[in-house]
Amino acid sequence: MLDELLQRVRGYSPRIMETQEGFPEAAVLVPITRSDEPEVVLTLRASGLSTHGGEVAFPGGRRDPEDNDLIETALREAEEEIGLPPGLVEIVGPLGTLVSRHGIQVTPYVGVVPDFVDYQANDAEIAAVFNVPLAFFRDDPREVTHRIDYLGHSWYVPSYRYGEYKIWGLTAIMLVELVNLVYDAGIDMRRPPEHYIHLK
Repeated sequence: MLDELLQRVRGYSPRIMETQEGFPEAAVLVPITRSDEPEVVLTLRASGLSTHGGEVAFPGGRRDPEDNDLIETALREAEEEIGLPPGLVEIVGPLGTLVSRHGIQVTPYVGVVPDFVDYQANDAEIAAVFNVPLAFFRDDPREVTHRIDYLGHSWYVPSYRYGEYKIWGLTAIMLVELVNLVYDAGIDMRRPPEHYIHLK
């Protein structure tokens, strides 16, 4: 399973989203465990943060001027936030670039990490580090759907519940792209799901 996953991500050409020039750049790491049943590593951001406080996210952040590229940004931020040494990460490839509601251009990078890592959450930024089986998202067990209007298009973004954690927004969009790529899940965010209620 993992080998096929890696092969698909390596051979993937992510979409290029139309963005305005001058958006600040950021990168996140999408860590996948090296195991027979791969899991994704996610964080719960500390509630006191000025942006995305209390939300589930992949480790990552804004590009520093000293970063040679966005991969370095993703690895540096993952080390700062959850104590993941860059040497333990095998970068596989990027997913599509997105723009956050704060006007930041975010590029996700899929990386393979060992099955067992003793993550050290940076208390100032991260409230928890947890794993979710990647296959959990394959059947699209969404709790609700959020409609996001962007560049003249409507996107129907799932919100997932895993235990005590709510996974939504950009993180959910990245996960949908990943499971569509890896599992041919066919989750279509351009159309509302059958149970979607249009409120007037």
